Amino acid sequence: MRILIKNIKTLVQVDDSPRLKISGIEMKKLQCLNDAWLAIEDGLIVDFGKMGDFPGISDWTNLQVLDATDKLVFPSWCDSHTHIVYAGSRETEFADRINGLTYEQIAQRGGGILNSAKLLRSTSAEELIESALLRLNEIMLQGTGAVEIKSGYGLNVESELKMLRVIKQLKELSPITIKATFLGAHAVPIEYKGNKAKYIDLIINEMLPEIADEKLAEFCDVFCENNYFSKDESIKILEAGQKYGLRSKVHAEQLSNSGGVEAGVHCNALSVDHLEFVGEKEIELLKNSNTMPTILPGAQFFLQLTNPPALQMIDAGLPVAIASDYKPGSSPSGNMNLMIALSCIQYKLTPEEAINAATINSAYAMDISTTHGSIAIGKKANVFITKKIPSYTFIPYSFGSNLIETIIINGTIIKQ
Repeated sequence: MRILIKNIKTLVQVDDSPRLKISGIEMKKLQCLNDAWLAIEDGLIVDFGKMGDFPGISDWTNLQVLDATDKLVFPSWCDSHTHIVYAGSRETEFADRINGLTYEQIAQRGGGILNSAKLLRSTSAEELIESALLRLNEIMLQGTGAVEIKSGYGLNVESELKMLRVIKQLKELSPITIKATFLGAHAVPIEYKGNKAKYIDLIINEMLPEIADEKLAEFCDVFCENNYFSKDESIKILEAGQKYGLRSKVHAEQLSNSGGVEAGVHCNALSVDHLEFVGEKEIELLKNSNTMPTILPGAQFFLQLTNPPALQMIDAGLPVAIASDYKPGSSPSGNMNLMIALSCIQYKLTPEEAINAATINSAYAMDISTTHGSIAIGKKANVFITKKIPSYTFIPYSFGSNLIETIIINGTIIKQ
C-alpha cells in the first residue's frame, strides 16, 4: 500500500537532516512546511515537499490519496513512560487524596503501588492483555504511535515475568511500536518489609537472569525515592541490569530530592523521569550527560505536586521530553495532547518546545529517534492528520477537544 497526503496546510516536525534530539534554545524552533505533500510506501516515509514542487503521480498502483486541505500532519506522539499493563483502578485513593491523605500516607496503609501489585498478582495474563489492548487502542486514536510500558506491579518473580510476557505479546498484537522496561524496583513488597536487601537480591539474582534469558525487556528502571530505593541501591540494581544488556532509566526526584538524577547520570541512563524536585546540581549533572530529562505532566497535575523546572532545564541548554506516565494511581490518562497542553499551561513551555518534547525527544527517551519522532525520509510512517484547525498551537489551546481525524501506523490507515 502506498499513501499520498496532499494539500497539507502544515506538515509539522520535518527534518531533512534527521536529529536524534533537540536541546536548549533549539527547542523553541519547530521545523514545518506549509502547503505540503507527504508520500508513504511500504510502511515508511519516502518523500515530502511543498505542493508547488510536487512532481506528480506516474504510478497509481495501490495508491491511496488523502486530501489534507486546511489540516495539519504530525509525526505520531512518542510516549516514553507508561504503566499501561495493570489490573483494576484506584479511584478510591483519588477520593482519599481529595479528603486530605497524601500519596505517602496512602502507600503506608497498603495503597498505592502495593495495592496495584496485589490486584495484578491475582489477574490472569489473558485479562491483562485484554485490558491493555483497550488502553493501547485508546492512546493510538489520540495520536500516539510508540509507547514504552513498564512492569513493576508484580514485585515477585512470577508476576514480574507475567507482566513482561504480557508486554511481549502486546508487541505482536498492537500495531504501535512498544518498548518494554523492567521495573521490579518499583516498591518493596509486603513480604519483604524490613528486609529490602533480600528483595534487591531477588531482583538481581533471580528476576534479571530470567528476563535476560527470555529477552523480555530493553530497559531497567528504579523508583529512586525516600522510603523506596536509595541512590546507592538504585545504582546497584541498574548496574546489574546493564550486565544483562538492559539500558538504565530512573524515576527521579518526584516526591523529594533523593539522588535519582545522580544515579541515572552515573549509570548513563537513557532518561530520568518526573523531576519535580530537580535543582541546580542535577541540571549541571545532566548538562554533562547523554541522559534525557523527561517530565510527566499528568502525574504532577493529578497528585498536585510542585512543577518540575522544565523551562530552567531548557534555558540551561538541556533537551526535555514529555511522557504521560499512564497508570492507575497517579496518572490515569495516556492522552499526549493533554500532556502537551499541561506543559504549556502549567510549565509555560511554548507550543514548539512541547511538540519537540513529545515527538523527537520522547523518541530519544525510548532509543527510537532514528526511526520515529519526526517527518524524515526513511522513518516509520507513523503519522496523524488533524481535523481542520488553524495552527499547531491549537492542539494545546483546545486541551479538551479531540482534534485528530486520521491515524496512520506503519503506513496503514487505522482510522479515517
